[in-house]
Amino acid sequence: MTDRHDDAARAPAADSEAARIARARLPEGLRPETLAVRTALAPSQHGENSEALFLTTAFVQPDSETSARRFANMEDFTYARTSNPTVRSFEQRLAAMEGAEAAIATSTGMSAILLLGMGLLKAGDHVVCSRSVFGSTVGLFGKEFAKFGVTTSFVSQTDLAEWRAAIQPNTRLLFAETPTNPLTEVCDIAALAEIAHAAGALLTVDNTFCSPALQRPLALGADLVMHAGTKYLDGQGRVMSGALCGASKQIVDVFGPTLRTAGMTLAPFNAWVALKGMETLYLRMKAQSEAALAVARWLEAHPAVARVYYPGLASHPQHALAMRQQSGLGGAVVSFDVKADSPEAARAAAFQVIDSTRVLSIATNLGDTKTIITHPATSSHGRLTEAQRQAAGIGQGLIRVAVGLEHVDDITDDLQRGLSQLGF
Repeated sequence: MTDRHDDAARAPAADSEAARIARARLPEGLRPETLAVRTALAPSQHGENSEALFLTTAFVQPDSETSARRFANMEDFTYARTSNPTVRSFEQRLAAMEGAEAAIATSTGMSAILLLGMGLLKAGDHVVCSRSVFGSTVGLFGKEFAKFGVTTSFVSQTDLAEWRAAIQPNTRLLFAETPTNPLTEVCDIAALAEIAHAAGALLTVDNTFCSPALQRPLALGADLVMHAGTKYLDGQGRVMSGALCGASKQIVDVFGPTLRTAGMTLAPFNAWVALKGMETLYLRMKAQSEAALAVARWLEAHPAVARVYYPGLASHPQHALAMRQQSGLGGAVVSFDVKADSPEAARAAAFQVIDSTRVLSIATNLGDTKTIITHPATSSHGRLTEAQRQAAGIGQGLIRVAVGLEHVDDITDDLQRGLSQLGF
């Protein structure tokens, strides 16, 4: 005989499940800003409004038959290296924001590129990559992948003729980041997609600098989007994360098995932090882009500054293209060269400016709410050869400023402390 108290205990759970499923069905046509706040797995039976953090290595299965099916078909949740509800919410939210069918999360941005290569490439394949990408990306393609028989041609970020000329019969992948780190060069995503597809290759775009708040490469023809979620997706410099976004046939069928085997999995806690950071992404990117433009204009007028690199400035070589691709905003990263007569003097002057700051953080990250100042030649690109740095345009007098959310006048006042000492 059934105890009516048992029935009463079960009834709310059933009602909660129905409500949970109903809440999970978001209406069609929501704007990206809303998707950034609302896209996630449905709440648990407790009905939490903020996405839950699931810290568990394994998931209990109801019976052996179900367990066998789930492990065989990778259904639902079985083991934390292969799937986790918090990580899944992060993936669904990012995919929705990028306009992608699916996304797969990784432990860092660089592990996302590693997953890209491991999933798509084999010995004998060829890659065409911008020579202006992040220094570690150059190392991964040019050195690490080369150990396994994958060759890479590095070309000008902006010269489409170089991209076309570098194509070989065995070219499988074109890779670019736009804007680049740290010179903010902008590539024509649609044009590169045409070049890639004509060669039977895929185009992957690193969208870390702009994020989907400003730029959606898939809508411009790219096949895959890569993210270092460590930057703007988190937005407060707290955790490492990465991701690839694209069609399900790539994300689920190609990269899924590779990630499960290789284990470059995003930790649930990091996924949860980035997931919450993404809720304010659109607000932050707009505010930081506006502040960066003000800083860039101030630097451009400074007598101690030789050149400013920022897509939002009319003086930027790809300004018009950037405004079309990046929702009319230049992003939050500004770089500039200090005036000097030699590389040695340029390095000393750059160090003087950086070391004179009292508000800005001297660090190598970007995307934080705190403004970060960096000397790329000795940090992000410090492991490249001098020839590689020169080819990428990274001089000793180059300073990168990732503009945060402080008052603009306090940022420029802090830069002025060192610039005023350079004697111009």
